[in-house]
Amino acid sequence: MPWVAPRYSRTKIDAAGRILANPLALAQDYSDALTLVNNWRSSHGFPLNTLQNGLRQKAKQVVSDAIIAQRIKRLSSISRKLRDGSTRLSQMQDLGGCRAVVKTVPQVRRLLNLHLLSEMKHQLDHVDNYIENPRPSGYRSVHLVYRYHSDKNTTYNGLKIEVQLRSSLQHAWATAVETVGTFTEQALKASKGEAEWLRFFTLMGTAIANRERTTLVPNTPTDAMQLRDELRHHVTKLKVEDHLQAYGTSFDVIEEQAKAGAHYFLLQLDFSEKTVRVNSYSYAQLEDASADYLAAERSTGNRDAVLVSVDSVAALRRAYPNYFLDTSAFIETVKKAIA
Repeated sequence: MPWVAPRYSRTKIDAAGRILANPLALAQDYSDALTLVNNWRSSHGFPLNTLQNGLRQKAKQVVSDAIIAQRIKRLSSISRKLRDGSTRLSQMQDLGGCRAVVKTVPQVRRLLNLHLLSEMKHQLDHVDNYIENPRPSGYRSVHLVYRYHSDKNTTYNGLKIEVQLRSSLQHAWATAVETVGTFTEQALKASKGEAEWLRFFTLMGTAIANRERTTLVPNTPTDAMQLRDELRHHVTKLKVEDHLQAYGTSFDVIEEQAKAGAHYFLLQLDFSEKTVRVNSYSYAQLEDASADYLAAERSTGNRDAVLVSVDSVAALRRAYPNYFLDTSAFIETVKKAIA
């Protein structure tokens, strides 16, 4: 399989990252920088696939129907993170990311322990446990960041890959945040946007933590009735259920018949045409998929795109419901929280 290898020094990659993050960059400089950036993020494909296979094997030891998926980070997300100034492009830890979604928090903990006790050669850089220590936004999950290492294939040594472990309720919350953020054109995922929406998702983080009997989100009510009353206020004021249901019914899904051996999927959300377009690629077509991904991101118009990998077409909607505007699981969770 034609895996992409890194072709540029980290010094050049960081310089390209600075151009990508500069809204005043000249068009030609920006175009040249994209060539370097796309090669750098695409070169994470091989180590990502390796770590994803390990995640899949470990998840099978915990539960048979875990959702396993992987993705290469979007240019828009890369640019936003670089503009924050918290990291250089060559040091970004989640250009390649894979995820396991299991049913419960105890299953997440078992999967975490399997990783911590693993004897694989990849170096565990650090662990961020946002279940034990939730983010103020309400986000809850476990992140493990690895540095790829191989004695035989040293080409990718040192590249960082992020492994995420979530429960199904945590996944529903994250999906809803991305969906609302996309439609309202707010970076809610990065804790930026309308205070009302940000507070609502923070409160829902604690409501879900209560159900899962885990650490509550900072600066949220510890009293159940107070939490419910504040949630009801935001749900009513924001018309949460109406908005989420409207998002799911306003777009048409254009899904081509999946190619034989389909492994990669390019999801394109087009707000002008109100469509969700899904194109599939086999293992051998990774280079074509990466080129189409970059073309979709560079195209004009109000569009969002992501290149992902799952083990079946059926798993695609379960792994990335936000791209199909499906927040039904989260809506039910909200109803239970304010009942």
